[in-house]
Amino acid sequence: MNPPPDDLPRHSWLGSRIDARPLFAREHAALLATLRGLEPADWRREVVSGWDVHDVAAHVLGDCYGRLSRDRDGHQAGPAFAPGETLEAFIHRINQEWVDAHRRVSPAALIDALDLFGAQVARLFEAADLDEPSLGVSWAGADPAPMWLDSARELTEFWTHRQQIRQAVGQATDPDPDTLSAVLDTFLRALPHTLRETHAAAGTQVQIHIPGPAGGSWAATATTDTPGGWSLAEPDAGSPAVRVTLDAETAWRLCTRGVEPTTALARVHIDGDRQLAEAACQIVSIVY
Repeated sequence: MNPPPDDLPRHSWLGSRIDARPLFAREHAALLATLRGLEPADWRREVVSGWDVHDVAAHVLGDCYGRLSRDRDGHQAGPAFAPGETLEAFIHRINQEWVDAHRRVSPAALIDALDLFGAQVARLFEAADLDEPSLGVSWAGADPAPMWLDSARELTEFWTHRQQIRQAVGQATDPDPDTLSAVLDTFLRALPHTLRETHAAAGTQVQIHIPGPAGGSWAATATTDTPGGWSLAEPDAGSPAVRVTLDAETAWRLCTRGVEPTTALARVHIDGDRQLAEAACQIVSIVY
């Protein structure tokens, strides 16, 4: 694969790239299986404040339409920012408008549409060039982001919404380690951006460790030559200033604000500088 042109921004501080492309078809099939297994009453169960299962499914469909229209078809039209509106407020507003409009659509029709367009999204990503510039990933501080991060971020969106639906109907998090591993790896790319206002001597390392088959270790190192002052690409500097160990369930919920940092801090094991651990546990890997 050809390297990106010299005029494109480099993102080495985000660490090695993630190839989520083979996982989209699997995630698509898992979502359809989840939705097809629901009882009629399940569609009305609350997932997050103000949204039920039906709303979340409609939101995922909107993500599919948006990705196909933008990346496959080059379609640029759509809602505009209101005066003074932040990115977060804009996204929440247009998401709500979409969900409101789709409350007239039956669950069966939603499943049919997701079946068709979700498969097209999977094929779109399967053919993507990971080194191409793509949509920004605000929570990682990359705009534009390389396609490898944008596509991995999109996988985490689909996966997270499916887990939210599962939880709403009394099911546990899907334990499939392959997809969960990619999701956690993507979420932890937010660590350098999370620490951007945390000052430490060059070479200081903050390590996050998640045990288990889907886990791993991520070390952000304080540097003087990266955008936010921290990098996931620096060599191992020996003993980190702090090592934060947390289980996979707590990790993905923290990154998506399913649990608050104070709750997560009560569950983690901290070996080293507590202030650095508290800063790391502010991580958010969604638009929030």
